Amino acid sequence: MSGHHFTKLQGMGNDFLVVEVDEVSELPDAERMARDLCDRRFGAGADGLIFVARANGPDADFDSRIFNSDGSEAGVSGNGTRCVAAYVHFKQRWHGNEVRIRTAAGVKRGRLAEHGDTYFEFQFDMGEPRLQSEAVPMQLDQPLEHVVRYPLHIGGDMIEVTCLSMGNPQCLVFVSELERVNLAELGPLLEHHPVFPDRANVEFIRVLSREEIEIRIWERGAGHTLSSGTGSCASAVAAALNGYTDRAVHVYTEGGALQVEWRGDNHVWLSGGAQVIYEGRWLGR
Repeated sequence: MSGHHFTKLQGMGNDFLVVEVDEVSELPDAERMARDLCDRRFGAGADGLIFVARANGPDADFDSRIFNSDGSEAGVSGNGTRCVAAYVHFKQRWHGNEVRIRTAAGVKRGRLAEHGDTYFEFQFDMGEPRLQSEAVPMQLDQPLEHVVRYPLHIGGDMIEVTCLSMGNPQCLVFVSELERVNLAELGPLLEHHPVFPDRANVEFIRVLSREEIEIRIWERGAGHTLSSGTGSCASAVAAALNGYTDRAVHVYTEGGALQVEWRGDNHVWLSGGAQVIYEGRWLGR
């Protein structure tokens, strides 16, 4: 495993290590590599490790796979996919304004909006939200077409949740005050709730206006993160589903603002920046 070159990038404080490989299909050491490299004290430190390779098929330009800091594989990451797009431009592997990146949740199309030497801003089509309970997935006695204001019991308490999939399971909770949310306690309880067989990404949302929401994030496999692209998308969709906002919103995360638009064709577009931080070579075991 030693000797791997990596590049660190961040999207709104959501940080990733990108490693270029010949193929993403065969990665026998990926889980251990993710745990080791992402460790913030004994490694380089990141929320996730992303492998990228030139795509095999004609439907995408690059293939990618992302692993969380705990070694588990993620279906897709909005900020991570944007970091991959920034990486291939920074390394001059790609020069076009549009790029197609294959993820475990399908091909995501990105459009370069502006860039500097190390900073890149993209609009990405993150696909269609899947609203059925079976798509999240959730284990319910009766499947639901939409999971809106669903009463979820945690111990002796009941929390109303809205759930959907953005290529990964999302559990959204609306609150009046984010400062009063005990993220370190509630995040793991919701992530590992028995109703979610594949665990869940958790976002707590405060509605500011018809065009603005603020969120706090507990990410499946990574814990508290400063930002999440798919979490921001899911939060915007949930806010619109509940009638709190319009379908185009600014999403304020702890790491910065992202723009999300749930368009009429049911596709969710995510806009934001990604920055190259540094390059290195892993000398660990």
